[in-house]
Amino acid sequence: MITLYDADRCPFCARVRIVLAEKEVEYETVQIDLANRPAWIYEKNPLGKVPVLEDGSLCLPESAVIMEYLEERYPEPALLPEDPAERALARYALWSFDDLLGDDYYARRRGDEGAEATLARRLADLDRRLEAVPWLTGRAYGLADIGYVPWIPRAQMYFDLDVEAYPALAGWLGRLSARPAVAAELDLVAGLVR
Repeated sequence: MITLYDADRCPFCARVRIVLAEKEVEYETVQIDLANRPAWIYEKNPLGKVPVLEDGSLCLPESAVIMEYLEERYPEPALLPEDPAERALARYALWSFDDLLGDDYYARRRGDEGAEATLARRLADLDRRLEAVPWLTGRAYGLADIGYVPWIPRAQMYFDLDVEAYPALAGWLGRLSARPAVAAELDLVAGLVR
């Protein structure tokens, strides 16, 4: 049985939860209190971060690595395109997440000077990208979309982000919310206390 060391509030964990749901993989969850991490979590990930996935003797940290592992271990339904170029672009989108959204999201969370405007520019960039393609993975939904979506409802919650100001991004979020795995995550975020 797979075990996921998880925290509902963590968007990196959300990535893994969505992939597990899309793949219909059964797993057990161990909730980690991020404000009071147990000492033993550092044995599973020396950085003390979640998510961590255990599958038999394999203990794997880092959401992007876990997502790729699950894609290879459970190839159906495929969450990476068949086309090698599209696969590479989807992987690049995940690899570039911090530069394209993550760093600016966390700067805004910390209240860094100028972070609100910088995050707005990043969201506008994402919006322009989604004007050209329906999905971040390319022609079909997949790992890149899963890799970015957890931050959008959290930005709505924490920063009162008006997603309608970004029409292509709003359309993408609407398409994503029709997927049960993503809808479950949106419901979870809606229940979080600010």
